[in-house]
Amino acid sequence: MNELAASFLTVFVGLFPIVNPLGMAPIFLRLTSDATESTRAKLAWQVAVGGFVLMAVSLFIGSHILAFFGLTIIAVQIAGGLVVMAAGWRMLQQGHDARVREQQSTASEDTVMRRAFFPLTMPLTVGPGTISVAITLGTRGAETERLLMTAAGGLLAALAVAATIYLSYRFATAVLRWLGNAGTDVFMRLSAFILLCLGVQIVANGVAALPFIKGA
Repeated sequence: MNELAASFLTVFVGLFPIVNPLGMAPIFLRLTSDATESTRAKLAWQVAVGGFVLMAVSLFIGSHILAFFGLTIIAVQIAGGLVVMAAGWRMLQQGHDARVREQQSTASEDTVMRRAFFPLTMPLTVGPGTISVAITLGTRGAETERLLMTAAGGLLAALAVAATIYLSYRFATAVLRWLGNAGTDVFMRLSAFILLCLGVQIVANGVAALPFIKGA
């Protein structure tokens, strides 16, 4: 049981701050502003399930998948960071003021649900940072003696993080409604700027880890 608890805490503490479901909830709302509440609830569930699958796959076989395609974690970080940067910049330019919300029409459920995996699950919720950390944690866990308990702890941790994703996205509307229109506008713009900075940081980490730069 000690191995199970240790593995759970290690993986949960490693993944939760990077996934940051509470901080990403405004981004989720911004990208689903043309959806109804029922559609947004379905999206929250699908993003949570998709996020769990991505985290679990990264934990257990992520390093093997990268090796199969001849990729490195550095490449995932740089490419994913660029996608996150683009999303943050686009959202920062669009804003989220009341006039835009009033003029925006509601999209069909099929149209909105197509965003469930890209970009909502990957790379905005479970992005390159999360995947690289999960692969690293999975590699370390494979080196332990009690592999079964370690794997179970990691799986439970990924499930717990997915649960926080669902709860944060599902009830984000109620939280932002409490902020009011002005508070929501400020929060949305600040979240978009943070997302842009996060993308820059991910790219910077990947570039800094390149062999010819790291050895300079």
